[in-house]
Amino acid sequence: MGTTQRTKPSRRRAWRPALAAVLSTGLLATGWQAFSADAAPESAGPLTVRLSGEDASRAHDGDPDTYAKGTSSRWVRADLGATRRLDRVTLALPGKAQRVQLQGSANGRDWNELSDTRARRGEVTVRLGGAPVRYVRAAGARRVGELAVHGAESGDSTPPRAPAGARLDGATLRWERTPGAAGYDVYANGRLRAALPAKAARWKDTAAPGGARQRITYTVRARDAAGNQSPDSREATRTVAAGKSAGRAAFEPRLAKPRPERAGKPERAGKKAAAGADMPYTTVEAETGTTGGGAQVVGPNRKIGDLAGEASGRKAVTLKETGQYVEFRTTAETNTLVTRFSIPDAPGGGGTDATLNVYVDGEKAKPLSLTSKYAWLYGPEASPVNDPGAGPARHIYDEAHLNLGRTVPAGSTVRLQKDADNSSSYAIDFVDFEKAEAAPNPDPAAFVEPAGTGHQDVQNALDKARMDTTGTIQGVYLPPGDYETSSKFQVYGKPVKVIGAGPWFTRFHAPSGQQNTDVGFRADNGANGSVFSGFAYFGNYTSRIDGPGKVFDFQNVSGITIENTWAEHMVCLYWGANTDKMTLKDNRIRDTFADGLNMTNGSSDNLVTNNETRSTGDDSFALFSALDSGGGEQTGNVYEHLTSKLTWRAAGLAVYGGQLNTFRDIRVADTLVYSGVTVSSLDFGFPMNGFGPGETTLENLSVERAGGHFWNGQTFPGIWMFSASKPFRAIRVKGAEITDPTYHGIMFQTNYVGGQPQNPVQDTELSDVTVSGAKKSGDEYDEKSGFGIWANEMPEAGQGPAVGKATFRNLTLRDNAEDIRNTTSTFTVDVQ
Repeated sequence: MGTTQRTKPSRRRAWRPALAAVLSTGLLATGWQAFSADAAPESAGPLTVRLSGEDASRAHDGDPDTYAKGTSSRWVRADLGATRRLDRVTLALPGKAQRVQLQGSANGRDWNELSDTRARRGEVTVRLGGAPVRYVRAAGARRVGELAVHGAESGDSTPPRAPAGARLDGATLRWERTPGAAGYDVYANGRLRAALPAKAARWKDTAAPGGARQRITYTVRARDAAGNQSPDSREATRTVAAGKSAGRAAFEPRLAKPRPERAGKPERAGKKAAAGADMPYTTVEAETGTTGGGAQVVGPNRKIGDLAGEASGRKAVTLKETGQYVEFRTTAETNTLVTRFSIPDAPGGGGTDATLNVYVDGEKAKPLSLTSKYAWLYGPEASPVNDPGAGPARHIYDEAHLNLGRTVPAGSTVRLQKDADNSSSYAIDFVDFEKAEAAPNPDPAAFVEPAGTGHQDVQNALDKARMDTTGTIQGVYLPPGDYETSSKFQVYGKPVKVIGAGPWFTRFHAPSGQQNTDVGFRADNGANGSVFSGFAYFGNYTSRIDGPGKVFDFQNVSGITIENTWAEHMVCLYWGANTDKMTLKDNRIRDTFADGLNMTNGSSDNLVTNNETRSTGDDSFALFSALDSGGGEQTGNVYEHLTSKLTWRAAGLAVYGGQLNTFRDIRVADTLVYSGVTVSSLDFGFPMNGFGPGETTLENLSVERAGGHFWNGQTFPGIWMFSASKPFRAIRVKGAEITDPTYHGIMFQTNYVGGQPQNPVQDTELSDVTVSGAKKSGDEYDEKSGFGIWANEMPEAGQGPAVGKATFRNLTLRDNAEDIRNTTSTFTVDVQ
């Protein structure tokens, strides 16, 4: 059957706290803390630890509700007096959630990350696994109620093995993780430069420029939870030109602005960081609201073209009769409302218009204006059209938004109600609440403003910034307003900053009397380093047209930032061919007809972080190592903190070839017809790089209610591993939770040409994977459902069984109809 299962012995350690921080001279540890300095073992010696920060004593008075204060230049910091290997740090963070990262330093100047950066509140424990630290600070924390530090002590004296595979990729040191390691220490020329957590497998030297040419030799050591260090890894050496590096560390993680706590998600000590984006709005599912007047909750099901089947969570609320409503209670202040809805199409297609009334605390507010013009496609699953006669419907939801015109306090009620003047029938999927504020011109002397809101007004302002010879103009500020645009803006000649008042306030609209108008931005390489921020694009696309329709259609540019934008009813937000060192962050992408964003043709060293997509018509977040438009190997990309919801064609995350790329902390939910995550070496008929030899790493994936059927009856899983026309190798999945997949959790498949397999699955390892709730579907694909892990024996006519091998470590399978299905003789599922 090709499946092996092995067990490995566990390694047990006894923990004993070594110390607790005394945060100001002369103060004793209090009852709030689990330990005191006096409780440390004799070998540790008594410690006096000084605290930096306003009202330091309040962080050590036994009352977690009183607090020391931090500022952006002076975070609350403890000095342990000497470098110690630490077990854990406990914090009390009073009040609202704060975005906090724990950082450590050996010298008080060069800081390394000891934890992730995320919203935390209440009593929090951060495990450090023996990290060597003298100074500890809670970066990002404005209030620290109590802080205690505990050293690592254990009878275990056996060190872990040295990390294998140490190598340099430019300034980035990479290595293979050591089993049982609790963290890693990085050394440069024998000097400790970073103390990293267990999930780390790379570190980039971001040191400040130095004054002389130098040769730097890096090594990395694994450390276990008792603080034992491994021997050095093999050395990796690079020569750095003068002015390109220095002898001091300079790693300083960027901290996001604190955001409000998300309802129903309090911090839990020891809980793994949640995957997904942290957006500035709170989403509330309609089925969790209060219904009245006979409104009905429909679902759950997984049917295409069904009000429940195409809804988030596979449930929605219907309002069909006058007086029916769904009501929500706000958990934070808001002045905006977004809802995902469905109303009927016109009999001949083209959509209908309607309103739905909004009530705030029982008082009628502005009505929501709705249209189904951009929804309702029919017929061929791969290329549906706007013709009800072409076949069954799909893509039946859209979104609408409303500025309420006033601030609604937390604890208020917001009701969507069908009244006599609301002529349609409605399905409500969810709502968003967000407190939005318009940003002013950051510097009127440096940012010119358009004379009006027409397309030429904006282009004139861009040209004025480009032609400035004084050096004072940095770019263009777009004040609040509705801007009409009918083509692409051109940015060239030099970098320019295009800054709006925020996506709720600076809004570009394609012509309402047209369809499928190609609007957005183009830039040439003279614009490297430009910034686009703080505006929205509402397109007029009603079907997919490949080629135009990307808000940002870039090629052969680098160093550009796209942030805090909102794209809707376009083909894509971003398409980058041979674009390097780009940053796409804090963007919202909704109801597109193709990818949310796609990096291709040699695009390398890009950062895609903290973006959310909803209802994309192709892969939400894609990396395609094609070669048809130039570029070479595609490496060094990081996709992180991403959320993909409700993809209606293709996957939430798709990786097609490349190497040394990382995808982490990603949440995918409710794909309609396809896998949640696709890892594929199919070239689609284009010249393309396969995977490897460097690793492709996917970490901390959350895949919920994903999968479906497509391509004439193929069924797709939560995670799809497809070895096809190019090499499929060096794949590492490090943490994935697949919940309630439509058909199966993970599927391995191989492409065949002329009856022969093209490439096997090679060097593929998956660790810390959980698959739960893979049930029999009960539909026409029931025989191909219910598998936690599936080595597909015959995906379709003319194909053949999966070929190769995949190794699983720490695999958890529960509540599946069949945990592992492998009837092949060509594929091995190796469970260790």
